[in-house]
Amino acid sequence: MTQQGVRWTADQVLALAPDAASREAAGRLATAGPWSEVGSTDGGTMWGVCRGGGGGPYRTVVDVADASGPACTCGCPSLRYPCKHALGLLLLWAGGDGAVPEGEPPAWAERWLTGRREDAEAAAGAETAETGAAETGAAGAEAAGAEAAAGAAGDPSGSVSRTRDPVAARRRAERRAERITAGATELEQRLADLLRGGLAEAEQTGYAWWEETAARMVDAQAPGLASRVRELGSTASSGPDWPVRLLEECALLHLLDQGWLRRDRLPQDLAATVRTRVGLPATADGPAVRDQWLILAQYDSVDARLTTRRVWLYGTETGRTALLLSYGAAGRAPELTLPVGLSLDAELSTYPGGGRRRAALGKRFAPPAPVEIRPKGVTPSQALARYGRALRDDPWLESVPVTLEQVVPVPDGDSWQLADASGGTALPLAPAFGNRAGLWRLVALSGGVPVQVFGECGHRGFTPLTAWPAGPGQAVSLN
Repeated sequence: MTQQGVRWTADQVLALAPDAASREAAGRLATAGPWSEVGSTDGGTMWGVCRGGGGGPYRTVVDVADASGPACTCGCPSLRYPCKHALGLLLLWAGGDGAVPEGEPPAWAERWLTGRREDAEAAAGAETAETGAAETGAAGAEAAGAEAAAGAAGDPSGSVSRTRDPVAARRRAERRAERITAGATELEQRLADLLRGGLAEAEQTGYAWWEETAARMVDAQAPGLASRVRELGSTASSGPDWPVRLLEECALLHLLDQGWLRRDRLPQDLAATVRTRVGLPATADGPAVRDQWLILAQYDSVDARLTTRRVWLYGTETGRTALLLSYGAAGRAPELTLPVGLSLDAELSTYPGGGRRRAALGKRFAPPAPVEIRPKGVTPSQALARYGRALRDDPWLESVPVTLEQVVPVPDGDSWQLADASGGTALPLAPAFGNRAGLWRLVALSGGVPVQVFGECGHRGFTPLTAWPAGPGQAVSLN
């Protein structure tokens, strides 16, 4: 049991998995057979020794009771976090059939738990010391704060420079802005040449031209522009109506170029959005907001360079929806892991830009805990209107987070849609979602009865991420 007295569900455990392969492997380890020396405490700590297929046996410890969030350690060589052994042990514990009895942790588990507590206490002590220095106006803290403020003022990205020389930081920021301007100007010329020659030429040039253009944007220190150019390269010759889609994306890229070149004339929030879209870093400068944040969804997107984890939260008191981003090198899962369906007592600070949805996770006051509250829902037509309003603040926005109330998944030819149970409106599901197992999980949960669904609503349709049954019941992850 956790310190709230509630055992996790299997869905909440599997939501921590870094990928589908880890979920499948963990399922095979969720039986008593591979384990020995297993045990747990009523506070949410468990341990065990798992027979390894290659090396092993592997000593595994998992702690879900600490306010800093779930953590684990394992003797296996896996780079995934959490590994399959930690997930398997969690699933075994979540089963609640006595396979993981309560007891005192062995010395090897206690050593890791003690070190984890000491690290948490040290971090809390450092934070307290910083707060005390700020409150008493200590000279050292005041000097550091003045330098940070000066660095932020001189940095067009809005980020705080690490240097103690604000003049040098400002010069670096100005040089980078000049390089980005040169890159955006060159990109405008390349787009004009492409359209002048006709989109049919894009099909003939192949991907090399787009990759070379993206490399030029990387040289200009504009990774956001480089990423969009690569997406254009993958759009050409990518199926029916590709010229229409390529022209639309070229128009959006042109708009972003012009936004950067004329950023001084834009409203503050839109200018901040342009800087972020171009690829400049930013800091979470919004005030810290404490709330009971319901963990709505968590999923990863992977490319050749990076693994990006997105975690959607809903403030049960403020009614705000926030996005946490965490990154890992290619092939490695990001560290941030939160169980879907629980709530987190924590502070969030928002990043600049239109809508201010992205946030940074600050101080946590308690471990994730169960909560009966669900996010407020809207109708499909209201969801589309919300996306339309959001595009005014960020024209490059792919989607917005939305909770649909009282909808039923129904087939629509070869695709599916979520129909409003009380009206004649419906939202088509994104084509990519139709190929996932989550679709059938959603259909089975509904059984023809209206359900509540959280997901992302955008120009490609609606992508369901989490659903709740019509009556009482836990959140069901659809990833």
